[in-house]
Parts: sequence; C-alpha cells; structure tokens
Amino acid sequence: MQPVVKLEDIHRVYDSGEVKVHAVRGISLAINKGEFIAIMGASGSGKSTLMNTLGCLDQPTSGRYLLDGIDVSRLERNQRADIRNQKLGFVFQGFNLLPRTTALENVELPMLYSKERISSREMRDRAMQALEIVGLAKRHDHFPSQLSGGQQQRVAIARSLVNRPQVLLADEPTGNLDTRTSIEVMGVFQKLNDEGITIVMVTHELDIARFCKRNLIVRDGQVVRDETVANRSLAPVEIAKLQAAETAAKLIHHPA
Repeated sequence: MQPVVKLEDIHRVYDSGEVKVHAVRGISLAINKGEFIAIMGASGSGKSTLMNTLGCLDQPTSGRYLLDGIDVSRLERNQRADIRNQKLGFVFQGFNLLPRTTALENVELPMLYSKERISSREMRDRAMQALEIVGLAKRHDHFPSQLSGGQQQRVAIARSLVNRPQVLLADEPTGNLDTRTSIEVMGVFQKLNDEGITIVMVTHELDIARFCKRNLIVRDGQVVRDETVANRSLAPVEIAKLQAAETAAKLIHHPA
C-alpha cells in the first residue's frame, strides 16, 4: 500500500545572515492511511518546521515530499495552496474562527476557496454533516462567543473535515483547553481516526500524545524515536475515570 505521506531525506536550511540554521536534517518518514501520529520535541527541535512541510506551508531545501502520490516538494506557491485545500485539513491551538460568523458559516469557509464548484445547498449540507460528526449540529447557528472552548475547537475540527482531506494536521489542538475538555477533543480525534482519517498532531503534552497510536520524537532536526504507543489512552475510559474521581470528591466533601 502506498503511504499517504512520504518524506525522503528532507532538509530545511534557513539563511539568517551569516549563520545558516539547519531546522530539519535528513528526515525520511512514511505515514500510512489511517495512522494517528503525535510529533513531539522541545522548542527549536524542528517539529514545527516538519509540520509546516507536511502542511505545504514551507518548502524543503532538499529532498522529496510525496502527498497522496503527488510530489509537492517543488510546487509553486499557488499549486501548494490548491493541494492544501484539496488534500489537507488544519486544526490550530487558537481555533481561528471568525467571531461574527456562525458555526455553520465558519465550517463552510474552506469550500469557498475550493476549485470544485459547490452549490450553496451542498455547502450547507456538507457543513451540517461535519458539525454532526463532532456533535454540534444543534448549535450550527451559534456564534463563537456563545460556545465553550471545547465546542469552538469542535467547530474548527468540523471545518478541517469539510473538504474531505486525505490528512488532518493538528497543531497543539488542546493547548488552550482544560483537562476534561482536552480529553473530550481527543475523543473526537480518536473517533475520526477509527473511521479511517489519517491524523498528524504536534503536541508537547505526554498525556495527550498517549491518545495517539504512534509517537515521533524530534530533536535537533531529526527523528530520534519512532514508537508505537503501548497502553494507549482511550478517551471514554479517561472520561469515566474523571467522573469517578469527581463523584468520590463530592461524597468526601458532602457525605450523605
């Protein structure tokens, strides 16, 4: 089976005056359809540059990047933009929702930039289907200010799905959320992954990385560890643990 993502000896060098910064140093990597991967590393490790390369936001200095069989490493800017819109979905730490636009309209937004001609009726139907997937169809007419942080991130996830991407890229998607909400959002990602969507996520949180199936550790621009997650965390189990702990705490402070 052909990998959905294949990096071949990727290097990225930034020219900063007299100093050349080697952000990525010869990374080769294959990601198969249906994987759920966490990329981890300290600040300056190269994980963000690697994520930008995967997202067609940056070009490697050398090496090849094949996305769904297409060599995107040497495409022009407009061609990369088309590939991003057609084959990639993005979820960010800050949600990036338009504040004066409803959840439904926020989800419809990527389809406005699609090369595919989509009628307004189909746009609405696809946006509603995406909101249904993340459990927010009943709040489609709410504005971001009327939604909790977790709900806003669910809208952002729905938006990332609406163009039916090959790969979903998530950059610190739980960074602004509390523990319970983070687990709930990871439950959405696990559900999507169980349905066959390939997900690559940048996170600095070990607890969040344990919800993924595979962890890549990046250091000094290289992948130093590539490991399958043993004893993987499952969102429903973790939520049940939190609920049990909250119930126990209530009984201690307010005994019958």
